[in-house]
Amino acid sequence: MFLELIAVFVAGFFGAGIMMLLNWLSGRRLPRWFVPLGAGGAMLIAAIASEYSWYGRTVDNLPDGLSVAQKVESRAFWRPWTYLYPLTDRFVAADTANPLKNTEQDGLYLVNLYFYGRWRTNRVVQVMVDCAGHRRADPVLGDGSEPLWRDVGPEDPIVKTVCAEV
Repeated sequence: MFLELIAVFVAGFFGAGIMMLLNWLSGRRLPRWFVPLGAGGAMLIAAIASEYSWYGRTVDNLPDGLSVAQKVESRAFWRPWTYLYPLTDRFVAADTANPLKNTEQDGLYLVNLYFYGRWRTNRVVQVMVDCAGHRRADPVLGDGSEPLWRDVGPEDPIVKTVCAEV
């Protein structure tokens, strides 16, 4: 986060410098407010580029064996450009390299899900996936009690990703 802030400030100085150069090349004919406009515009562009590149950078740095199961795109009125191109600010990755297979029931796996979010702490949750029944058991109490199964169907992103990889 700190490095992104530094990058935004550097972009502001660069934008102001470009506008000062353009002003000098034009014989000082540009209005004085072009310099802060260039700085602010460059800072805004740098911040937007950082927001949009977060998902790609994070996915590229995932360890081997993690597959993106679902990504969540967001739109916000204070970011009007997200209505044209939605921003991916969180996603779920499944550890498909290390599923724990149930020895008593075929097609039943225990998988770790990793929840990544921009400006959020990452979380890890274990879920059971039944590939034959196309259902998923989300964690309920964590005390060893019976799981709560949900029929999600074969198109559920988590069931689809886990069952395709195992």
